[in-house]
Amino acid sequence: MGDNDRYLERLVDEEALRRYLEGSLGEPAHFSVLRHDEGHSNETLFVEWDDREFVIRRPPAGDTADTAHDVLREYRTIDALQETAVPVPKTVLACTDDSVIGSEFYVMVREDGDVLRNDEIERFATPEHRTDIGTELVDALARIHAIDYEAVGLGDFGRPAGFTERQVDRWHRQLEWAFEVTESERAVPELETVGDWLRENVPSDHAHALVHGDYKLDNVLFEPGVPPRLGAIFDWELSTLGDPLTDLGWMLLFWHDPSDPGPAMPELMSTFMARDGYPTRDELVDRYERQTGVSFENRRFYQVLAAYKMAGLGEMFFRRYLEGNSADPLYPAMEDGVPRLAEQTLAVIDGDQQL
Repeated sequence: MGDNDRYLERLVDEEALRRYLEGSLGEPAHFSVLRHDEGHSNETLFVEWDDREFVIRRPPAGDTADTAHDVLREYRTIDALQETAVPVPKTVLACTDDSVIGSEFYVMVREDGDVLRNDEIERFATPEHRTDIGTELVDALARIHAIDYEAVGLGDFGRPAGFTERQVDRWHRQLEWAFEVTESERAVPELETVGDWLRENVPSDHAHALVHGDYKLDNVLFEPGVPPRLGAIFDWELSTLGDPLTDLGWMLLFWHDPSDPGPAMPELMSTFMARDGYPTRDELVDRYERQTGVSFENRRFYQVLAAYKMAGLGEMFFRRYLEGNSADPLYPAMEDGVPRLAEQTLAVIDGDQQL
């Protein structure tokens, strides 16, 4: 048995899952479970149930930090957005009983289409379609931020006042949790400097909106066919009520301009967006400002905050690798990736580059 098979056994008892799902879906003639190995935070399992296909989301195996893997929170957001202009997968059910597969989980319908992760796909490889991809990505983000969160039942979903300041504190705590284990391998003192700068420069006020928390190109699905049409937004585990510009800063962290240096984390940060036709970061910002009527003030702060958050995630990945709690090949790469990102972030603070 390989490492992936052993890790899948830690994630799901297939017979227990089958018995549980039969209560809602009926008895299947065919049933199978496959782990999706492209995600890097919550675990994604593909389930075949006769001729239907579903997706299960559950936390990773082992200890996790705070609320970083709250799948039922993710489910609540997606379920609340079912009848809105925000494209999300169709929800099926949520399970709060840890005894079924060892954790809480939820089930949604598997959507048909493509995710642009490591490269573009052939049918979109024209300047016109590349422009459409950037436009679709920004416009969907604007629709998220335009949601009346009270009207969809998410009025108690967070505390938007003071959100941005709390984000700085939260990711400082996440880093501290990770450093408990990772500092024995190597330290990243630059992140202390970055955290200090963020605390000194956090905006005193901001808009209040539903925020995705992990909005970027490889967390959306494009429908089959052309021109590119964004069909679903995934990975809502960090969604809350807060500062919409944190989403914009995060999206830009994973975009690549032709003049950019090599990415600090090439396993996560693709460069194909430098090809002819893709909008630049400035063009994406202009589109967002036109769609929302919101000015992207304090841009440097939001760029640095996005990088600090990614460093925190990377360091948590590295801790889980060191503790043997993930089979993800990305996680050991964070030993060098986090320090590289920290150095690039200091260059952003100094005004020498963007991310």
